Amino acid sequence: MQPADYCERDLTTALTAMDAKTLTSEALTRAVLDRIAERNPSINAVVAMQPEVALEQARQADAERAAGHLRGPLHGIPMTIKDGFEVQGMVTASGSPSLKNYQPKANAAAVQRLIDAGAIIVGKTNVPLFCGDFQSYNAVYGTTNNPWDTSRSPGGSSGGAAAALASGMTLVELGSDIGGSIRNPAHFCGVYGHKPSQGIVPTRGHIPGPPGTKAQTDMVVAGPMARSPSDLRLMLDVLAGPDEMDDEGWQLDLPDCRWQADELRVLCWFDDPICPIDSGYRAQLRNAASALKELGASVTETPPDDLQLSRYYPLYMRLLAGVMGGGVPSKLFRQMQWAARMGRLTGKTAADTLPGYAAGATQTHRQWLRDNEMRHRMRHQWRTLFESHDVILMPVTPTPAMPHQHAGNLFKRRIQVDRVSRPYADNMAWISPATLLHLPATVAPIGLTDRLPVGVQIVGPYLHDKRTIRVAELLSKLTPFPAMSG
Repeated sequence: MQPADYCERDLTTALTAMDAKTLTSEALTRAVLDRIAERNPSINAVVAMQPEVALEQARQADAERAAGHLRGPLHGIPMTIKDGFEVQGMVTASGSPSLKNYQPKANAAAVQRLIDAGAIIVGKTNVPLFCGDFQSYNAVYGTTNNPWDTSRSPGGSSGGAAAALASGMTLVELGSDIGGSIRNPAHFCGVYGHKPSQGIVPTRGHIPGPPGTKAQTDMVVAGPMARSPSDLRLMLDVLAGPDEMDDEGWQLDLPDCRWQADELRVLCWFDDPICPIDSGYRAQLRNAASALKELGASVTETPPDDLQLSRYYPLYMRLLAGVMGGGVPSKLFRQMQWAARMGRLTGKTAADTLPGYAAGATQTHRQWLRDNEMRHRMRHQWRTLFESHDVILMPVTPTPAMPHQHAGNLFKRRIQVDRVSRPYADNMAWISPATLLHLPATVAPIGLTDRLPVGVQIVGPYLHDKRTIRVAELLSKLTPFPAMSG
């Protein structure tokens, strides 16, 4: 193959070629840079670059390989990084004009792990303002388009990452997720994404919070995005482990999983009254479940009666609002307190309305403690659920990639589900259980509907990340599907 051909393949293929000395890091890096020059103008996924630095690092990587020295499992691999993560020497704006000139003095913890493993950072990929939307557009870098249909969004907040992967402008990416920000773009762009179990990949150096934040933010995770499940597994092995404040006291040993389909007990949860999904998407989800069943998996098609989004989504939204409320300026916080009071007076207290969200953002610590206790009781209930089922297959969002829409706020916009108008915030409903309960969730592409890719969300028990990735591996063989638009 020519170096450019590897832009259409996965990370594992490129690493194999490098080991066989049929591909150099410099040649691959040049091919990635050429692909960005060719395709990025119409997609606008890669928003900051350091080409000369990357090429110099690639030449150094080739010299080290020739001398028999490999830094790690990603030695000489060029890649992009979501612009929510700090990269030393590069602007990290996180979509905000206030940070358009901000250059960190150190790498985010997860970025440093990739570099220590031998990765070469060629550029940054676009996000919404402070990573806070299901689309990827901002006043600094503009709008990122979906490679499958440029009139549509690639998702958010890791939309630039997913669009770059789908169009062959990077081999692998680092994403982050609190509102589906890895899963939503992977689903919209036909690539693979993994939301790790809470706390196993450090998020220090991610914006938001503000630059310099040291605390682990509730429900925020960092995780890999790729063009194959094997790449997710490799990247997770590089990324997972305690942060520097904890590494003397604990270690992480994620259980491996190499099961075959006939060893799997699969629960399907494809329908819920509070968040209907597109009928064409549902058909693809059922096809994926049927493919596993044909290979011998035990597939339960009807979820238990108590598995209802109404139990998880409102609680998730209140806790999510609490996270967001901690970082807003004082003036905006007072406005949200007023909106919450008006909501109580008018009866508009649902968590997925603006007054309800404002109530969550301004809640007391006493209220948060009660919700947190409810969350952990649910976590214990799901441990029992996973005694009977190994994984749960779920939708990611109600629809495939939606048309661009930037007017209004999250609570005023609408999406179309089988030609019925639904709240824009429905994009968070199906991702809420895994996020709320700290569970791993892998998104795997499973087919097309209306000529757009769709994916399945595979949710597993806490710390069984490699189990959900293994199911994605099985699906990649059962339902072959290109992880890029070409």
